[in-house]
Amino acid sequence: MRTSRPARVGQYTALLVYLVFLAFPFLWLVATAFKPPRELGSLHPTWLPDDPTLANFRQAFDEQPLLQAALNSLLAALAAAVVAVLIATPMAYVAARRRTRLAKAVTGWVVVSQAFPFVLLIIPLFLVLKNLRLINSVPGLVLVYVVWALPFALWMLAGYVRAVPPELEEAAAVDGAGRVRTLVSVTAPLLAPGIVATGLFAFITAWNEFFFALVLLKTPEKQTLPVVLTHFIGAEGVADLGPLAAAAFLATLPSLVVFAIIQRRITGGMLTGAVKS
Repeated sequence: MRTSRPARVGQYTALLVYLVFLAFPFLWLVATAFKPPRELGSLHPTWLPDDPTLANFRQAFDEQPLLQAALNSLLAALAAAVVAVLIATPMAYVAARRRTRLAKAVTGWVVVSQAFPFVLLIIPLFLVLKNLRLINSVPGLVLVYVVWALPFALWMLAGYVRAVPPELEEAAAVDGAGRVRTLVSVTAPLLAPGIVATGLFAFITAWNEFFFALVLLKTPEKQTLPVVLTHFIGAEGVADLGPLAAAAFLATLPSLVVFAIIQRRITGGMLTGAVKS
């Protein structure tokens, strides 16, 4: 059915309003990062800085160890993403291909576990890390991020596994390939978009996470970027707005860059033409 012109105009208008709604906070953050102090304190703020400056960025790096914090966040996020994907891929394969009651129970528990609040998990996780002597360490934080990302990664990858035609695995079995060889050589390459999307989810979740890092990391040189951003807020709750906006803008760039690099692999049709009916 062809959509009428007024309906199309309404759809595009609604889409444009939604995009502006999503983009406005980021655009305002960028504008604030380049405003000088006199414009930040103005009673009549402008959309764009009249006199752009890089002083906020220099001040942000002078006041806080942003590079070290960014390195800590990068190491924790990359490690958590890689470990979560490596563990979730074979688990998702079993959950998707084994239609048993146990597999269904595991899948249901995965979905339910996503409703648990952070506060409910932090005490047992803290006690476990304390016994393992991983408190105030990046490896301990990585372990927490893997535990938190694993349920959703498992659920997400299981859906991609179900989309892989079973005929491909049956053909590999006829050729003499075992389960492990089939998973590595046949299924895993076809799961590339799902693996990339899951890794991206785990990376962004770990990169932006604040609560666990705040509780588990006490030494300043081990803190992650979201925790260091809070140092721009004074004891009385007054924020140093310019440097804070500059540091927050820099903190958003890695997620945007990672997504821009791999977005084609997420949307790529890896399964197109794999099986002809």
